[in-house]
Amino acid sequence: MDWAVITDNMGYMLGGLGLTFQMTLIALSGGMFLGCFLAMGRLSSKKWVYYPASAYVHFFRSQPLILVIFWLYFLAPVFVGRPLGAFYSTMIAFVFFEASYFSEIIRGGIQSVPKGQVMAAQATGLGFFTIQRYVVLPQALGNMAPALITRAIVIFQDTSLAYVVGLREFLRRVNLVDTREVRSVELYCFAAVVYFVICTLGSLFADHLERKREASKA
Repeated sequence: MDWAVITDNMGYMLGGLGLTFQMTLIALSGGMFLGCFLAMGRLSSKKWVYYPASAYVHFFRSQPLILVIFWLYFLAPVFVGRPLGAFYSTMIAFVFFEASYFSEIIRGGIQSVPKGQVMAAQATGLGFFTIQRYVVLPQALGNMAPALITRAIVIFQDTSLAYVVGLREFLRRVNLVDTREVRSVELYCFAAVVYFVICTLGSLFADHLERKREASKA
């Protein structure tokens, strides 16, 4: 085996890792932002709010992510009149897709807050949004933090699907180096180690938060 192929191409491959982290951050922040509104819709007692939000969540959760990426990349130009480009179409697909998963995490976190605290806040005359901002969401965030981190790890792994539209994220760059060097074993072992280290660190952090949350309840 020739492990020099890794050191010789380290800079190029790690440049793709930077794009992978960028995509993960955008999908995470955008998905959580849209997911908050969907979660509120799913918790709403108004049918005209609840049913569209529920339909959105169930629809996207029933689709494979790679298909959503294809939709945005190939069909969006039909509606907007011009190509969105590989990066923007992929990011929009990730945000729309991940929002459906984050909405359920957020909804579960909100429902974990004792109703007595909400009723007490209402008794003081606080409005709905004020209660959500200062009473419900701070507690819900602590409860759902481990699940959010776990979802972030999944997003980090799923960014490799961007290769289907030509984005040169980490795994795609590893593949391009392999095409030129024909050193599949060394290169894909290196990729596996990188994913293992990053995802393991994320999992350990999620476990730490979970233990901390359980300890605070004791």
